[in-house]
Amino acid sequence: MDPAQALIRTALNPAARIAPGPAGRAAFELFRRPLRRSRVRPAEQEVHHRAVREPLAVNGKPVVGYRWGSGERPVLLLHGWRSRASRFAPFVPRLRALGLSALAFDAPGHGDSGGRATSVLEYGELARRLQGRYGPFEAVVAHSLGVCAAFGALGDGLRAGRLAAVSGVSEVGFFPAAFCAGLGLDATVERELRRRIERDLFAGDAGVWERYDAAHRAAAVGLPVLVVHDEGDDVVPLGQARRLKRAYGERLDLVVTRGLGHRRIVAEPAVVDQVIGFISAGLEVTAA
Repeated sequence: MDPAQALIRTALNPAARIAPGPAGRAAFELFRRPLRRSRVRPAEQEVHHRAVREPLAVNGKPVVGYRWGSGERPVLLLHGWRSRASRFAPFVPRLRALGLSALAFDAPGHGDSGGRATSVLEYGELARRLQGRYGPFEAVVAHSLGVCAAFGALGDGLRAGRLAAVSGVSEVGFFPAAFCAGLGLDATVERELRRRIERDLFAGDAGVWERYDAAHRAAAVGLPVLVVHDEGDDVVPLGQARRLKRAYGERLDLVVTRGLGHRRIVAEPAVVDQVIGFISAGLEVTAA
């Protein structure tokens, strides 16, 4: 644990025993902000600069949307926490070669978009706005936090032919638990953080923990799913993928990689091949 994390732990844990409310509020403010923005990597720049930028907004925050292609036969790309749309650059030419358009956005607080924080609800709202503009998606490709948001949006009516989930979080409850475990925060802080999330992000909806748990909503997401996850992922453990496999059964193909971790996996050529092949197979079925 680095010095900053140790300082947070030694400040919040004792504070929570005396004043749990303020300690929970402080944890919530840390939890909801990415703190840093990812830049466009050199290997991504050519594809990134070819995109047509489209202005979007959610909850008063300006959002940068990206489109490669005319918008016909769209595929939605959902990035993860502290990431940005350009991470999907390896997918764009492959999707275009299939006659598909690629659509993406930098979530609030990420990339070139405004704001300082975001949530799975905002991801879902932005996805629905793109659907309203371009129609149902041929597929959704998502990474990490984007996977949790994708399952939630699909369960709430977003329409897509297939879902490819890379290094995904299967349940929104994973986030506060992982955040507190990573900082060494105790159960009191986690309980207060969950209360804040429920109240401030989800308008007091106590049912949000199940509604954004993809394993509990398998019947509501009735489409083929590909899950790709690395066995050594130190951010989102492989157990998140395995619980999806148990819930979705034969509708879900699980591919476990080795040595790619949580972030490098997105641009790994073999993983890109796997995802593009999965999407292409769905197009062949549709054409038949």
